[in-house]
Amino acid sequence: MTENKNIQRIIIAGGGTGGHIFPAVAIANALRKIDANIELLFIGALGKMEMEKVPQAGYQIKGIDIAGFNRSSLLKNISLPYKLIKSFFQVKEIFKAFPPNAVIGVGGYSTYPVLRYAQKKGIPTFIHESNSFAGKSNILLGKNASKIFVASEGMEKFFPADKIIITGNPVRKIISESTINRIEGLRFFGLEENKKTILVTGGSLGSRTINEVIINHLTDLQALNVQLIWQTGANNSSRYILAGKSFSRNVWVEQFIQDIDKAFAAADVVVARAGAMTIAEMCVAGKPTVFVPFPYAAEDHQTANAMRLVNKNAAILIKDEDAHTKLFSAITNLLMDDEKRKSISKNISSLAVTNANERIADEILKTIAK
Repeated sequence: MTENKNIQRIIIAGGGTGGHIFPAVAIANALRKIDANIELLFIGALGKMEMEKVPQAGYQIKGIDIAGFNRSSLLKNISLPYKLIKSFFQVKEIFKAFPPNAVIGVGGYSTYPVLRYAQKKGIPTFIHESNSFAGKSNILLGKNASKIFVASEGMEKFFPADKIIITGNPVRKIISESTINRIEGLRFFGLEENKKTILVTGGSLGSRTINEVIINHLTDLQALNVQLIWQTGANNSSRYILAGKSFSRNVWVEQFIQDIDKAFAAADVVVARAGAMTIAEMCVAGKPTVFVPFPYAAEDHQTANAMRLVNKNAAILIKDEDAHTKLFSAITNLLMDDEKRKSISKNISSLAVTNANERIADEILKTIAK
């Protein structure tokens, strides 16, 4: 490749879940908005969802052979050193064909080998850490990063304080710039305008706890004359989709919702896990939400995420262990209480950050221009 000194080339590495992919795409969009001539390349893990979602967003992606440590089966980790070494050679070849001016890591398996290689080559690296508890790879990479973008205060325990910039979490353009109204949203999903509607989303992989509660109460939803938009996620999706489609008059169900802006517009109440990106999106969408934090997240950070909202009367929290006995009644009670929904909606909207991607993009370009 012939280098053009006037054109910035930036690599964005990471993925694995929507919580990493969507902010990465949001940052890419913001970079392009500032400078339409920027050349962007994503690097992801082969076989992971970024290999499909990034091209759908209009960006090129290269895949590398990398996987994470498997805590449930030590035998599956035998090939890990080989994959890590192989990934470094793959990254070297990608960098040779696409020499970057900067590299951004958003979390996920591919972040470590890509940023580690860039740091060895003296290329400026930037980290986006969406959670209140930083991952081990990001902590290791943070020592030599140029800047580290975080969502909240108190991250000095993980990263050098002088490198931290609090930006909030980037939210997908489809959500932050949505102009869809409730009726348009309901029509898109083939649902009725005069019925209250619940949106269930356990993330791109899905939440077994939330999905099991929903599948056990499909008949109750029908009896209450309530509608459901249900994103099951990838895990065990066929079982949930089959069950949901038998109630097709008041249930829309699929593994993934591409037009999430329409789902948010249609929903009166949302049920979700409490990952950092989900929290950020709910604040921007301004939706009354019942959070069921994933109990095995590092340092139980999903509960901490949700409690920040609960303490400001901006959400409801149901513990995972209590979900089977308390979640359905919490959802329906909120759905039927118009005043409480209005109050929560107002409070959660006040916590929205809509320009995190622009702040991150601007900081990256300012740093590499020096």
